Amino acid sequence: METHPIESLMKSTLENLKDMIDVNTVVGDAIKTIDGTIIVPISKVTFGFASGGSEFYDKNSKEEVSKYPFGGGSGSGVSVKPIAFLVIKDKLVKLLPIEQNNITIIDKLLDQIPELIDILKGNNKQKEEE
Repeated sequence: METHPIESLMKSTLENLKDMIDVNTVVGDAIKTIDGTIIVPISKVTFGFASGGSEFYDKNSKEEVSKYPFGGGSGSGVSVKPIAFLVIKDKLVKLLPIEQNNITIIDKLLDQIPELIDILKGNNKQKEEE
């Protein structure tokens, strides 16, 4: 049994999507800061694809032809949107969403300033002791 040309179009589209999307797209590469904090970006990935085609035949032909001339196409789209950062420091793990009910990452960072100042003070004391 012969495969229909639309099958190869869909197979090609799906294989290319599979190559574009892997676990590293959703959970990004970890970033290690100077103080040992590990930051892992988390993203939302959405994708879609469409394939279609049409068969053309000769109206004047009396033969039943199994291979009509075929025309078709396929396409796909991918969207990657960062949604959060997983922050790991010592034994503390925090999930910092980028946007949550009108609270942006800027608001979250502003909330973290006192903790950041304490960390910087601790680093300065260590340097002075050395």
